[in-house]
Amino acid sequence: MFLHHADINACLTTLEQGGLILYPTDTVWGIGCDATNAKAIDKIFALKKRVESKAMIVLMEQEADLLNYVQDHSLQIFDYIKGVHKPTTVIYSKGKNLPINLLSADGSIAIRICKDPFCKSLIKQFGKPIVSTSANISGYPTPLCFRDISLDIIEGVDYVVEHKQEDTEIKLPSAIVKWDENGQLIIIRA
Repeated sequence: MFLHHADINACLTTLEQGGLILYPTDTVWGIGCDATNAKAIDKIFALKKRVESKAMIVLMEQEADLLNYVQDHSLQIFDYIKGVHKPTTVIYSKGKNLPINLLSADGSIAIRICKDPFCKSLIKQFGKPIVSTSANISGYPTPLCFRDISLDIIEGVDYVVEHKQEDTEIKLPSAIVKWDENGQLIIIRA
């Protein structure tokens, strides 16, 4: 299946070199980097003019990948992920094998299993999770399609994906959920 090989290859090269990409996700356009590269993560904070205490989302290709990056392997969470159809980010209480600047102050990490074919292919070929944070300067509205992204962001990344730039369909951020210490589901953003 042809899946924008030139874009994928350019993204892979950029990610492997510690660079930033601007890419369409299963929700809004995102700024991404290698989620295991602390220096690349710092570049995103600088580009977004974002305080480092504000966490970012990590995209993974499949549920099995969670075993390498979170300490909570509750079957309840895996069952929930398989049952949702809307893109949903889950906050896990304890991340592992990720740079400290990607984790929240309490050690938690926000992860979404990406269902978009382009992103899944990119993450699979890269072999590691990818950061995804909205393509805006901190404090400004989240762009709902490519044409809404500011020039500061476009010029501040190392590679801009061509795939879906002409798409004018309005995309919304993911739902965000977590489980409390009693095993109760908390919906943070529906």
